[in-house]
Amino acid sequence: MIVIDEKKIFEEIQKRKPVSVALNGPDGILPKVQETATKIMKRFGVPAYVLADTTWGTCDLNSNGAKVLGAEVLFNIGHSINIETFDGNVVLIDAFDDITFDKVSRKCIEILKGKTVSLITDSQHLNQIDIVKEILTQGKIKVLIGKGKGQLNDGQVFGCEFYPATETAPVVDANVFLGQSNFHAAGIALATNKPTYVLDPYFNEVREVSEFAQKLQKKATLAIYKAAEAKTFGIIVGLKEGQLSKTFALKFKRELEKEGKEVQLFALTDITNERLMNLKGIDAFIQVACPRISIDNQFDKPVLSTPQANALLKVLRNESIEGYLQIPHWL
Repeated sequence: MIVIDEKKIFEEIQKRKPVSVALNGPDGILPKVQETATKIMKRFGVPAYVLADTTWGTCDLNSNGAKVLGAEVLFNIGHSINIETFDGNVVLIDAFDDITFDKVSRKCIEILKGKTVSLITDSQHLNQIDIVKEILTQGKIKVLIGKGKGQLNDGQVFGCEFYPATETAPVVDANVFLGQSNFHAAGIALATNKPTYVLDPYFNEVREVSEFAQKLQKKATLAIYKAAEAKTFGIIVGLKEGQLSKTFALKFKRELEKEGKEVQLFALTDITNERLMNLKGIDAFIQVACPRISIDNQFDKPVLSTPQANALLKVLRNESIEGYLQIPHWL
């Protein structure tokens, strides 16, 4: 069960005395966010708006939505990082899952006993990482937890940011991801080129995701070579506050024009196949908003992420693209 740090929310409201607040979080915990909003309204007598649009992480806080509503504080729930606030009025609130990993950890011991592993997780299970480390260590598995960097805590990854995993990759046999997310685990596998196992406590299952990750990489690589045949490119800047990478967009524009390509510039909040089909005369796209949009989703035309676009430039220059996803941050 997801447990939101409501104590911190209530303390912030008591301290700041806002006229209204907003709350948001990942889709999977929205019912819990609703419950917290109801408690705020009953306890403090102020409007508490639930921003029900999808929020994918700290690059996608939807603080603009809170500003439009006139909410003086936005509580972004479930995206724990190593800082507590953005711009003063966005407060990051922990939401941990209280499920235990005891049973599934014992299954992991049967598979990886005697190995050295990197232990990694997402925001919802950071509270379990030291407990699982102790269980695996007692089971004769050597466990390393990589250091956080940027916004990441030790042992934590985002869907596009893998510093703790890439730090330990040279000295481990495999990665072990705590949680249920193949999304995060596949990124870890691709960034480290190491066998990666998911410890899923919900189904009491240990599963290896390298095959799934390789399918994603093959699709991503095929898109690069298809894009190399394009004459006209559309470069897309994301309009979400943490995805406004104009510098990268203009860099790719300059580099593609040097290679004789025509380039148009676009900006979108949500980058979907349906939106892109409205844009005519474009053979391929590069989006600098979120790398996982290109890696995980299906598009009718090539839509490259930043690492794919860097690889494309190498293809156009007859250079090797080996290991183009084996980097700690896909931006």
